[in-house]
Amino acid sequence: MDDVAGCRLIFRGVEDLYAFRTEFHEARFKHQRRNDLDKYDYIKQPKDTGYRGVHDVYEYDVNSDVGKSLTGLYVEIQYRTLVQHAWATAVEVIGFVTESQPKFQQGDKRYERAMALASEILARAHESAKGAYPYLSDRDLVRGFLALDRELHLLRMLRGLNATDKAVSAKRNAILIMSANGELEVKMYREAPDALRALFELEKEMPDRDIVLVRADTSDEVRIAFRNYFSDARDFIKLIEDGCTRLTQPRVKKHAPKKILRKRPR
Repeated sequence: MDDVAGCRLIFRGVEDLYAFRTEFHEARFKHQRRNDLDKYDYIKQPKDTGYRGVHDVYEYDVNSDVGKSLTGLYVEIQYRTLVQHAWATAVEVIGFVTESQPKFQQGDKRYERAMALASEILARAHESAKGAYPYLSDRDLVRGFLALDRELHLLRMLRGLNATDKAVSAKRNAILIMSANGELEVKMYREAPDALRALFELEKEMPDRDIVLVRADTSDEVRIAFRNYFSDARDFIKLIEDGCTRLTQPRVKKHAPKKILRKRPR
């Protein structure tokens, strides 16, 4: 790891993001930016995964004795809009509760494609921009995402996670059982082997349910995941649903007002 620190800045919109970044680049300090202006601009050039945002990398440089040993290490600054952050958070959640990691292009490729399509929907509907699939029509884009959502039950899973308000005990293994209507049941286990045995039994008993085993190193991680992390997906759900509606609604064409011809008096 080369970074000594990282900072993420969230903005209401793309214009605010670029305006702040421009001013920041003109700030007077000794730290030196090591990347070209557009090298890590993933808004202008989105990643294949659908990731959108801007990164800058600075080389740390100070005169103080305390920070001297850190001189030369890198500080990364990430700039995102609220829309881009909602998408990125949902990707993190998927990686946490499934065996797939769309962020790193690992696991079930359907998650990766679904989130890339979702990013395109959010970019078009909420930021008037294009993302990783600029060649798709609005309707084909939404149709493709909804088809994958029916296979993966992606939005249903996120809704179920957001709906829970259960206290998490010191037990470190949680089984999440999601029903067809989005309700979530949570079963907690202290030992991982007990949780695995229960998982196999529940999958046999309820083959039609989405059942996920969530494991963490500490009970604090589980608690944070339930109370804070998963709740962040609410923004993504609302934005993607609004985006699908906007892109599929028929556009009303505005016609120029007809000119009224007046007869000249004879």
